[in-house]
Amino acid sequence: MGKILIVEFNDEDETLFEEVVQLLQQSPHFSSISLPDENTLSIPGIEINIAQRTAYSGNREIHLTSKEFGILCILVANKERIVSCEQIYQRVWGDYPDKGIHKTISYHICNLRKKEFVKLFL
Repeated sequence: MGKILIVEFNDEDETLFEEVVQLLQQSPHFSSISLPDENTLSIPGIEINIAQRTAYSGNREIHLTSKEFGILCILVANKERIVSCEQIYQRVWGDYPDKGIHKTISYHICNLRKKEFVKLFL
């Protein structure tokens, strides 16, 4: 069984990142994955423009708060997968969760469900 290594580099560490990748590529068993650089996410009825931080249903914009937008992006990007409250919190709030996150996430998802066009998805 192989092993997976996940390392995060800051923008200032570009040179170090390149050196690590070059070192790893010397191994005949090295394989890398790349995620598509998508500016849009979509599901039937909803299109999300990540760069502009907008969501549309047809030609109508869905008005979302910053947190609602982040949560919707995570759910759409991970459709057909289970996403935990902890994962949502870490990604949207950029912090490690503590007590009460389930109520926080539920509150924002409840607000998303109230949006006319998002009801179809959630």
